[in-house]
Amino acid sequence: MITGESILHLREQPLLSNGYTLSNESNRLGWLVPSNPHLPIDVLREQYDAQGYVWLKGLIDPAEVWDFRARYFAALRSAGMIAPDSDPVNGIYAGGEDKRMVTEKLVEISRWARYEAFCLAKPIVDFYEAFFQAPIYLHKRMLIRHTRPGDPNCTGAHYDLVYLRAGTDQLCTSWIPIGDIPVEMGGLVYLEGSDGWGRKMEAEFSIKNADLSPEERLSAYNKNMNEAGWLTKNLPELAERLNTRWLMADYEAGDMVVHSPYMIHASTMNENAEGRMRLSTDIRFQRASDVIDPRWQMHWYPGDEKRF
Repeated sequence: MITGESILHLREQPLLSNGYTLSNESNRLGWLVPSNPHLPIDVLREQYDAQGYVWLKGLIDPAEVWDFRARYFAALRSAGMIAPDSDPVNGIYAGGEDKRMVTEKLVEISRWARYEAFCLAKPIVDFYEAFFQAPIYLHKRMLIRHTRPGDPNCTGAHYDLVYLRAGTDQLCTSWIPIGDIPVEMGGLVYLEGSDGWGRKMEAEFSIKNADLSPEERLSAYNKNMNEAGWLTKNLPELAERLNTRWLMADYEAGDMVVHSPYMIHASTMNENAEGRMRLSTDIRFQRASDVIDPRWQMHWYPGDEKRF
């Protein structure tokens, strides 16, 4: 029987991120631990507190996920992004696109009622109402992202709270793969045990930021922060420095990962040989009664990251 750990050593194609190669050694690369979404909420909460995340397998109806994926890429066909005569649900990249038109379509999609309904599907709302034991609020700024195969530019290592400092830290990010995202398609990777490291780093940033103006203290881009609010692009060096592992996963349509605002994560390169684009959305929930970062109470628009 081949175990997850032994599979690590059978990978012929190493994971890449921003020009860096992740180590395949079992003390530097591992597997995300899945959770059954039907477990009692107290059990899932314990797993979340212990790990900094819960990967809820099959929480959402896969048919709804595939339907939304097909609609998304069908909307982008007119921008020249989808290979001619291909089924939009496959998301086969055409090798180029009209970038201005793609941006216009993304603004339109981010405001679709169907997109909001997808993010507020009953299983998601039921989970969060049980998790928070209170009325919940979905941040209006919802992010949907496609990743072209072969694009070397990946999301660097970061934790989400750096972009949400004007509100409560009692919130969660949901990362939802829209379609299957096996390891080679560049899904999220999580730094094992890093919720505690994120809390320590944020406390250190708070001390460094103490002399800044109130506006600068909240900024993910102030003088004490790195590029884009990231900790680093060098994922292997960070794992080495903290003596831990990056955790990867073969995500499937219907899955949802819930992670803490301090959990360090990043992405790897989409290396799908068939030219399929990765599609995912990341959204944020909190108790409606807690302080909400006002910057997240409006729809995404191009260049809005400058507000953070």
